[in-house]
Amino acid sequence: MSSDPHRVAVLVYDGVKLLDVAGPADVFGEANLLGADYRIALVSTTGADVTSSVGMRVAVDGSAAAQPDPGTFLVPGGDVYPRTAVTRDLAEAAGDLAARAGRVASVCSGAFILGATGLLDGRRATTHWKITAELAARHPKARVEPDAIYVRDGTVYTSAGVTAGIDLALALVEEDHGPDISREVARSLVVYLQRPGGQSQFSAPLQGPPPRSPALRRIVDLVTADPVGDHSLPELAERLNVSTRHLSRLFREELGTTPARYVEAIRFDIAKSLLDQGYNATQAAAMAGFPSYESLRRVFSRELSLTPAGYRRRFATTRRGETDRP
Repeated sequence: MSSDPHRVAVLVYDGVKLLDVAGPADVFGEANLLGADYRIALVSTTGADVTSSVGMRVAVDGSAAAQPDPGTFLVPGGDVYPRTAVTRDLAEAAGDLAARAGRVASVCSGAFILGATGLLDGRRATTHWKITAELAARHPKARVEPDAIYVRDGTVYTSAGVTAGIDLALALVEEDHGPDISREVARSLVVYLQRPGGQSQFSAPLQGPPPRSPALRRIVDLVTADPVGDHSLPELAERLNVSTRHLSRLFREELGTTPARYVEAIRFDIAKSLLDQGYNATQAAAMAGFPSYESLRRVFSRELSLTPAGYRRRFATTRRGETDRP
């Protein structure tokens, strides 16, 4: 290991999310117990303390401009973004630190602050699944990957929401000190060293804006009301009084998918909801309209890199004694 300390500058601001700051900081702190030497400094644009998203004051170590060149520059997220535009002073402070840092990283909506500096232009990036579309719209030169837990593009790292900052920090520790130390840090914090699957484990893809076409919106209602019914292309076309060709074209042009895959996506979300409620995988498959448990397992494997049982263990209600089904 290098004898020189690795300086980590964390740029905080009013409305910053505490876990976005504390999660990565704890990873670096645990690594220090194993021989690393990370020196963490919290900085703000002016050097004044800031107030977090939950109203707690965050004491800072100085201004961004006065911070020595960091090995790692980290921008946490906060609920203030993307609701509002990134202020000029915050973007300038981030740009200055990024230019002087060995590598740059963001957690959650911190990607919007990096985006305001132009640093994401031409790069792959991610953020919290709820706001990936907004990041892509606001920074069209960035290549946003909505399902990633974190993304590395050169020396720029971006991560998904909140706890993904821990995943990112573990990856940075592994880059600096190898897998053994990062593995020990993960064990100490009782987290995954490499979390299986992507953000789709946590997102609800059909809870976005409804389709524009009344016919496609009607399909959501039909499948949700009777997931085990016949929702083949000919049956749907007949129910909607349109040709199969016209219905297929609507799906292709508006949603970029096929009717069969869209129906499967609705059933998949229903199955996830049933597993969340405590139903077992076989029950969820039958109630959501899948022909067998195996067909549900294949969809889970493709979408989440998890089995239905693995998903249920991870996300089902904690009140297992009251709601679990055999």
